[in-house]
Parts: sequence; structure tokens; C-alpha cells
Amino acid sequence: MAPYSLLVTRLQKALGVRQYHVASVLCQRAKVAMSHFEPHEYIRYDLLEKNIDIVRKRLNRPLTLSEKIVYGHLDDPAKQEIERGKTYLRLRPDRVAMQDATAQMAMLQFISSGLPKVAVPSTIHCDHLIEAQLGGEKDLRRAKDINQEVYNFLATAGAKYGVGFWRPGSGIIHQIILENYAYPGVLLIGTDSHTPNGGGLGGICIGVGGADAVDVMAGIPWELKCPKVIGVKLTGSLSGWTSPKDVILKVAGILTVKGGTGAIVEYHGPGVDSISCTGMATICNMGAEIGATTSVFPYNHRMKKYLSKTGREDIAKLADEYKDHLVPDPGCHYDQLIEINLNELKPHINGPFTPDLAHPVAEVGTVAEKEGWPLDIRVGLIGSCTNSSYEDMGRSAAVAKQALAHGLKCKSQFTITPGSEQIRATIERDGYAQILREVGGIVLANACGPCIGQWDRKDIKKGEKNTIVTSYNRNFTGRNDANPETHAFVTSPEIVTALAIAGTLNFNPETDFLTGKDGKKFKLEAPDADELPQAEFDPGQDTYQHPPKDSSGQRVDVSPTSQRLQLLEPFDKWDGKDLEDLQILIKVKGKCTTDHISAAGPWLKFRGHLDNISNNLLIGAINIENGKANSVRNAVTQEFGPVPDTARYYKKHGIRWVVIGDENYGEGSSREHAALEPRHLGGRAIITKSFARIHETNLKKQGLLPLTFADPADYNKIHPVDKLTIQGLKDFAPGKPLKCIIKHPNGTQETILLNHTFNETQIEWFRAGSALNRMKELQ
Repeated sequence: MAPYSLLVTRLQKALGVRQYHVASVLCQRAKVAMSHFEPHEYIRYDLLEKNIDIVRKRLNRPLTLSEKIVYGHLDDPAKQEIERGKTYLRLRPDRVAMQDATAQMAMLQFISSGLPKVAVPSTIHCDHLIEAQLGGEKDLRRAKDINQEVYNFLATAGAKYGVGFWRPGSGIIHQIILENYAYPGVLLIGTDSHTPNGGGLGGICIGVGGADAVDVMAGIPWELKCPKVIGVKLTGSLSGWTSPKDVILKVAGILTVKGGTGAIVEYHGPGVDSISCTGMATICNMGAEIGATTSVFPYNHRMKKYLSKTGREDIAKLADEYKDHLVPDPGCHYDQLIEINLNELKPHINGPFTPDLAHPVAEVGTVAEKEGWPLDIRVGLIGSCTNSSYEDMGRSAAVAKQALAHGLKCKSQFTITPGSEQIRATIERDGYAQILREVGGIVLANACGPCIGQWDRKDIKKGEKNTIVTSYNRNFTGRNDANPETHAFVTSPEIVTALAIAGTLNFNPETDFLTGKDGKKFKLEAPDADELPQAEFDPGQDTYQHPPKDSSGQRVDVSPTSQRLQLLEPFDKWDGKDLEDLQILIKVKGKCTTDHISAAGPWLKFRGHLDNISNNLLIGAINIENGKANSVRNAVTQEFGPVPDTARYYKKHGIRWVVIGDENYGEGSSREHAALEPRHLGGRAIITKSFARIHETNLKKQGLLPLTFADPADYNKIHPVDKLTIQGLKDFAPGKPLKCIIKHPNGTQETILLNHTFNETQIEWFRAGSALNRMKELQ
């Protein structure tokens, strides 16, 4: 039989290039649809099995679950070089998912590609542009009005190019994926860093930038550095106040924000069966905070139960037939092994300012007093893509119900974000939403809201020191409300609810007492709730738009005067020369996340307009020269000014520039704007001690050079007033370091080495000016 890659090519030619997903043609065994929305796109367990068998014979060793799913999606399993942590894999993902903030740029790039239709099932989800202000219905109406131009663009682009469209109000992308599209063994890429949420249903779901999504939608094999595998063995069982969230909070404390970089975290062991499917999703979701490529759980009865409850019993039955390929082999090897006894695990709370600063809830009050963190909790916020399941809402309602029985309400402000329209409708029907309202809560729209900075917060002024507790996943400085003095802590929804009732960090619900309205003391009992509703889920309103079968007459308009959308112009090609006399735009001190590089919140409205959103470039990064944010020296005028203004000045005057960064540069979200903006404003390279995975790839895709110091101490040799020359680009090759000449103002020079992780394909992206340019060259 011809190699799969050749067969793919032949089928694409026969069908009209990239018009249909190849899987739907090749399927020969049980035809089970990937989802109700795509009845003619089938799950390919037979191909997964075939590819696993080929790789198993080649490697001659037991395989982890991660390896089975990843290698099972290889473009050429017979010839692909496989070495964990070293080789680049060429993969064929099953589907693509995009949230509205990143989908704008992804679809603009896809339009630029000139292709007529997406090659794999793809969806757009409207969840990022809805600001929390007054409450669910009012906020949703306001968002539809303010964002009408963007929503229309995404809806018409989806219709034109064959992409399913989930309207605003449908819910958060990751909850929609879990309810409708994730399944055991799927390989899914999504333009959001918390795409790994789907690992709770046994899939390999990976967050990427929009350019990666365009590759897959164009039918091009997707490249991923062969991931290492970190095993987390769970023993014992969850009980009491301890929740699935505490597992990942504990793991984050162990591995830190960069300990999972380049690896898939694979949970296994007898303790897994004590965790609900949505609980597993919570754990996988927040795995993004340790830098992991993704996280995954083995297929089990909890997943089968969830599939059946969400109307996918046929998928569960098919997964049962192929279960041996959906669990790890006995005796498989992990590059690192962590063991957690769930019987001994205590409720945790992580923060502030970083998601890996872990504390047992019993100790955080004491630590806060010592560190000078505000004990008074101003707002408790539950929900988000991490913790908004039916079980989460039920456990929180169980805590709230106890407080109400004793005449208490929340001392802190309290908000609830349902994960999807299905969750919202079901918790309304079953009374959970009403209980949470009665205890003092406000139910927000089915959207990301405060978790990503979409929060019109009124109770404090910017610069006011305060504490909030959330069930979210990320708590970087200023992330939730743009206030750098907000001390944000992440924990489980039930702990958030208990702390909001108590009003203070110095409260441990396992041991401490509250005083009821009658003056009597009482202790909250550990919450208990159903993991799934006893009746069927209430789907709520229909919020899905199918792409039409015939889209030939569909128009996609982008006004040249729009302030929200802008068609993309190709980036300039490499001129074939070394990069000489690069000016240093900023030397960043300390943590620099994608929030620091390209802020969210109010800037989300410009995600489809590259020039406008570039006005937020690196405004949150701390300049080592003066210890300030958004204040850098203009090397020509010697005046200090905002980072974007200085970059624009350099671009206008033909001065190419570079950024110097610290450890784990670009951690956080998958937003490729953090790579597009420096490229747009004249940047040529980013030189750091180390990179976060997604951001490093995004920089390569846009024709930038992400480089690391061969000796991390060389970071200290470079000063903001220096100029840099990068040599060796004419002989640019995988594994070959580049030279960097540091030119000091006094006329002296130093030479250091810079490492990179480019492979041959990625070097071609650089030479062409971007991955999109290279794609066009090959058409």
C-alpha cells in the first residue's frame, strides 16, 4: 500500500485539493461521527491502530498513552524519526478550534492563503469579547452591539470557508469542545493555551498560535517537537474538601511555571477513577500553567459516563472496542515521575501573581499576614473554562446552601460564570443558580469574562491594594482587572465560595467556624454534589451556525477604514545578510508573559487589527534600565517614552531592533499577537534565557528569530544602550549556534553564542519572511 502521505495527496487531487477531510473517505470500519454537527466526518480509530502498530514495531517498547495518540497521528509513521525532546514530528490533527479573539487573525491569515475551504473540521467560538459588567443578559446584549462588526466577520468567514460558528452566548470554547467535540484519542489543536482541557476526555488537545491553525486548516502536516512525557501517578481517592483542582495546584507547586515545558503530562494510576471526567478536564486545563505541551488522562468509565450523558454513547461504544490504544502500556517509561496520594492531598490555593506559588488553604492566612498580603477578600469569582462544570456549580451551591440555612450571605462580592449555555440552562433548571444568587452572587454571561481581564470592575481604584480569590487558572499581575496591586489567588470553586462567605483568606473551612445570624457557631460540611445531572442536560438556546454546503456566493467584507479589522500585508523576506547593528528596544527584567507582551482586557477589541493592537506592545514588561513598565530610552533622541512609540520611531527611521528577555519568556496564553506585533513594528529577534513553547513557535511562524543565550549568564553582558550584530545567518542550519557581537558605546566589543531550535522547515519560514509567505511560495 502507498504511504499515507502519498495516499493523502492522491485523495486531495481526486476530491479537489483540501476540500474534504481525508478521514471521511478512508474510513472502512465502524462509521461513528466525530460530532453531531459533522455527521460525515468519522472517528479514525482504525488508522490510529494501524499507525500505533507501525511505530510499536519500530521502537520495540511499551508506549505511553501520549505516545499512542501523538504517534498514531503521524503523517508518515514508517519513516518519521522519533526521539523524545529532539526530533520534530509531522502530524495530522483531527480538528481545529478557535476562540473569537485569536480566530480573527487566524481567519485573516487563512484568507491570505488563497485556499477555498478548510481541510479539517474547524470551529470558531465567541467567548472572549464579552465584558462582565452588569450581569449575563445585559452584558451579552452590550457585547453583541459593540462587537457586531467582528462577529459578522467571523460568521461570514466561517460560512465562506467551511468553519462552524458558535455565536456569542454559547459558552467558553473549552467547555463547548468537551461537550461536543473532544473524544478519547483525538488530536485537536486550538488557538488558546487552555485547549488541553480536552485531555479530560482522553484526547491530546494542544494550544497553538493562529498560524499553526492555518497550516492544519490548509491540509499541511503540523510540526511539533517530539514531546517528553511526565507521568503523574495518582493513588488513593479524592474526598471531603479536596477537589480535582487541588491536584493541579499541587503539581504546579512541584513543577513550577516552566517545569512542564516540552512535555506532555500524563496522569495514571488507581486514583484516576476517583475523579470525574470534568474534574480531569480541570486538571488538564490548568496544565498550561506549568508550560506543558498538554495533559491527558486514560480512557475510563468516568469518560464513558460523560460521553453518554452528552449524547455520544456511540463514541463511548467505539472507544470501548479500541480501549487498549486509549490507555498506556504496562511498563511504559516516563521521563519524570511524580506520585500524589489523593488520600493525603489537602485543599490548596495558589498565588498571588503566579499560579505556581502553592499553599495549603490551612496555611495561606498565616503566610498572607507574614507577607503583607491583604487578608480581606474583596471579590470571589467562580467559573471560567477551568471550573464551570455541573459538578463545580453543584459543589459551590452545596456550600452556599449551608450558609443560607444559617442566615448568612457572602461578605465578599461574588460572581458566577457558567461554562456554556448548556451548563447555564441546566443549573437554572436544577436550582443551583438561584442558590448562588441568594447567597449574594451575580451570574455572568457564558463567557471568559474576568478570567481574561474582561471585567469592568468598579469597587476599587487602580493602584489600590486588594485581594480576590478565583477558580480560574491564571493570576498574573493585572490580568483580571488591569490593577497591578490586585493580589489574585486561584483555588477550587467550593473553596472560593467558602472564602467569599467568610470574607477573609484567614479561614479554613475544614477546621474553622462561622457565626450564624442567630449568633451560634457552625462549621461548613464538606460539599457533595452529582458529577452529572440526574435528568438530561438542558441544551438551552441554539447558538450554533452550520457552514452552508454551497458558499460560493458568500461575501466576507473588511472595510479599509475599520478600526477593528485589517487585512494582512506580507512581511518582508530576509535580505540574505546578517543582522547588523540591532538596537535594543527593551531589556526585560523578570517575568514577561504574553499578558506583558500583548495585554488583553480592553485591547481585545483590536485583535483583528494588527496596527492598532501593536500599540500595546510590551507595555507591561519591566525595563531593567529604570525598573518601570512602558518606559524605554529612544537611542536616537535619548528621551524615555512608551515602548510602542519607540518601536514605531525605529521602524519609521529604518532602525531594526531586538528584545532581550529573561527566563520562560512568553509564558501564558497562545496569543500570536505577541509575535505579530514585534514583527510588524520592525523587530528582528528576541534573545532570552529561555522561551515558553507556544510563544517560541509563534515567533518562528512570523519570521522572527527566537534565540537563547548559550550561557544564560551572558544576559548580564548586554546593556540597553548596546547594539547587537547577529552573524551566521547565511549558513543558518539546525543545531548550529549563531554568533552575537555586542557593541558597547565605549567602542569595546564582546562575542557570545546564541542557540536556537529551528529545523529546516522553520529556517525556510525565516528566509521567506513568515510561514504564511512560505506556504504561498509552495502553492
